[in-house]
Amino acid sequence: MSSAGGLLDLSQGSRLVLAGEEWEVTSFVPQLGHVHLCSDAGQEMQTTVRALVNHPDCLASTSGSTVPAIHRGRQPGGLGDLTDRQREIVLIRYAHLMEAETGFRSGDRLRAAPEEPKPSYDPDLTTLTERRTAKVAELKALPEMEARAMGLHLISVRTLMRWAVNTRRFGLAGCIDGHWLRRTGDRPTVTPQIREAIFAVREESLHRARMSMKSKEALIHQYVRERFETEEEVVVPSYSTLWRVWREWFGPGGARQRYAASGARHKPTGQHIVVHRPGQVVALDTTVLPVLVRESVFGEPVSVHLTLALDVYSHSIVAFRLTLVSDTSTDVAMLVRDVMMPLPLREGWGDDMEWPYPGVPATLVAEFVGHRVAALPFFAPETITTDHGAVYKNHQLVDVQRVIGANILPARVLRPTDKQAVERAFGAIQSLLLEKLPGYRGVDVADRGTDPEVDAVLTIEQMEHLIARWVVRIWQNRQLGEYAPAWDPGGRHSPNSLIAAAMGQGGFALQIPSPDLYYELLRTHTVGLYDGRGVKIWTAPAMLEARVVGSQPVWAVVPRDRWNASSYSRGGMFPQ
Repeated sequence: MSSAGGLLDLSQGSRLVLAGEEWEVTSFVPQLGHVHLCSDAGQEMQTTVRALVNHPDCLASTSGSTVPAIHRGRQPGGLGDLTDRQREIVLIRYAHLMEAETGFRSGDRLRAAPEEPKPSYDPDLTTLTERRTAKVAELKALPEMEARAMGLHLISVRTLMRWAVNTRRFGLAGCIDGHWLRRTGDRPTVTPQIREAIFAVREESLHRARMSMKSKEALIHQYVRERFETEEEVVVPSYSTLWRVWREWFGPGGARQRYAASGARHKPTGQHIVVHRPGQVVALDTTVLPVLVRESVFGEPVSVHLTLALDVYSHSIVAFRLTLVSDTSTDVAMLVRDVMMPLPLREGWGDDMEWPYPGVPATLVAEFVGHRVAALPFFAPETITTDHGAVYKNHQLVDVQRVIGANILPARVLRPTDKQAVERAFGAIQSLLLEKLPGYRGVDVADRGTDPEVDAVLTIEQMEHLIARWVVRIWQNRQLGEYAPAWDPGGRHSPNSLIAAAMGQGGFALQIPSPDLYYELLRTHTVGLYDGRGVKIWTAPAMLEARVVGSQPVWAVVPRDRWNASSYSRGGMFPQ
């Protein structure tokens, strides 16, 4: 039987936890599905298998369970959860165990190796206990470093007995060291009273100045003495246990006190977004480029801002922009447009940087677009995650999401993990590329070189071309280390391979926005035309002349291109 908490053992005498209370199965009628439970307090309850399986708070009890602690409440560990070195150690352990159990390292008399069985392991002349004792003596005689490397320096007869029982149930996985797998989180010393004390001290520490874990431990002891003095003695766990529990429940606590207190006021929703296709979530963020550049060849060294658009599913840098001053809402709108536009294959880029994704040939994309396309995906984003900067919270961005049909969703306050992928991308770009460029300033003044202004030789245009080339050739083909999709957690993937896999699974929409999207995303202004003044507004295919009759003005809404002060509408001119 299985439930939300894992597999349930409903045999008579087994125990389970129901709504936080532990019950024992006194009888089970499988043909009728009836289960009779009894609590430690003597309370009895008649229920069914259907009710237990669908109960939201029903899980197997860890007390008295025959399942290894590392497997309780979750899928049992297997060889696929181990590294190559750990699998080799498991095979060595299994061979030693089989020699102690059967006298043969293969576990089968018919597949005996030369000179097997050894005299001390001959099943016809020795007993099982004698073979186990001889195996322990043999392993104890190994050099200490070799024994530690295989985890056999603490071997005993009881260890061999435990391995033998586990291998009968789980095969080779019975020799896996539980420390190699994820910890269970079961801490018997953290009783309900201790849990109450920890949360009470947590609430108190949020209102005080920052304190050490030793002070928090003292407050926990004080709370237990004052709150539970009338009850039987409550044993407080050791400092190391409290320290580990505090880190597991509340994090390492490296934030400033004011930020920790503000962040604790936002309760978690308990809901998680599972990103399973490109374009589902695109994260935007801006940072100051730590490399000084020149506005022109003979210009002064200046700092620019780098704005990134990162696809959260594939970790592809789908667009970026360099701005001389802090970015504006128009820059963000144009960045979103760049996400939807194919990147042209620039001069000097080789054929290895052309559109590489299978299923959609590069010639087809080039014919559809009108030029050769670089190896960078483009799509219409569904959700755009931003921070709470002023450029992301204005009326123009509201119009942008209406025009492109996306949902611009700001991250939660004091929750940088909502867009941690793009935050980490900035650090990766800095360590892989920017640190190697002349004019690099470091992360702060203390790390700055002697004179980075003199070292700055790249112009803004050259820097933009360099980053674009590096993104297409290096970043998109770089193997992702800690990130892997749910359908292949142990595989080796790059942003391009994930995009190709997504195209094979769900196809690709070869859609390119019209040129009118550029003007629809620009900031608009309302202009009044007064009596006695005429203006010519260019609207293809003819030049129309607008005259005003009377003293009332005529109002017109026109977009403004800040890169061209005299250009206002589609191919039109409206002078300031």
